Amino acid sequence: TMPSIFSYQSAEVDWCEGNFERSAVIAEYYNTLLLGSRWDGTSLFSFLLLTPLTFLALEAFPELQVNHGTFVPLLLAGVFSMYFHMTLSYVGQLLDELSILWTLAVAYSFWYPQAYFPKCIKTRRHFFWLTGITTVISTLMSFIKPTLNAYALNCIAFHLLYMTWKELKKCNDKRVHRMAAVMVMWWALAITSWISDRWLCWLWQAINFPYFHSFWHVLIAMSLLYCCPLVIYFDVSYEMPSFKPKLEYWPSDSWPVVVPYVTLEEPHKQC
Repeated sequence: TMPSIFSYQSAEVDWCEGNFERSAVIAEYYNTLLLGSRWDGTSLFSFLLLTPLTFLALEAFPELQVNHGTFVPLLLAGVFSMYFHMTLSYVGQLLDELSILWTLAVAYSFWYPQAYFPKCIKTRRHFFWLTGITTVISTLMSFIKPTLNAYALNCIAFHLLYMTWKELKKCNDKRVHRMAAVMVMWWALAITSWISDRWLCWLWQAINFPYFHSFWHVLIAMSLLYCCPLVIYFDVSYEMPSFKPKLEYWPSDSWPVVVPYVTLEEPHKQC
């Protein structure tokens, strides 16, 4: 009989970490929970802690009128990722992957620079429709071969990196270049951990260290921590250049672990 799509281990993908080794109810323990302060960070820490920190940083400049709903899908991605690794169910797999797709769709809808719109798209509203239709089609296609979803989603990062490179070519601010470099560094470490878990699982299991997917959760969250302010910086530069955005770090530039954010300089009113 066909297994229930909600059943444990009914997903089409399984990660390198052994299942139910440390808990009778949690399939992949270190991919699901954060325990201790060493290397075992997971989606719970990555998305449910770091995302609100970025959200609080945005509160520092209400002039932006940022749509806070753009961060809801990111929070859901953390919740669904935790559910997926806890159960390894088919539904969990789809929720995990589709929540990332929807997060990207929302981010593109609100923050994709209008200067890069296709020639047939004239307004942000039209771009919303284009993004929405593309997302619906991609969502339906995700059910055809779920095992390919993660690879397709990771490929979107290359377009984001290309866009960042194009923006950096027009920007001379050293702080912006430094933040972009740190973002790419965390992303490179994250994708290396993800690929290692998928392709070199035999090696990590042989040395009893199959935890690189849990590294992925933490490292990609660190990359997003730098990516979000960077995207907002470029968005302000396009939409409200008179505010002169500037990248800052909390609590201080000298701290080894910081939360980056954007500050705005009030434009001088003309009499």
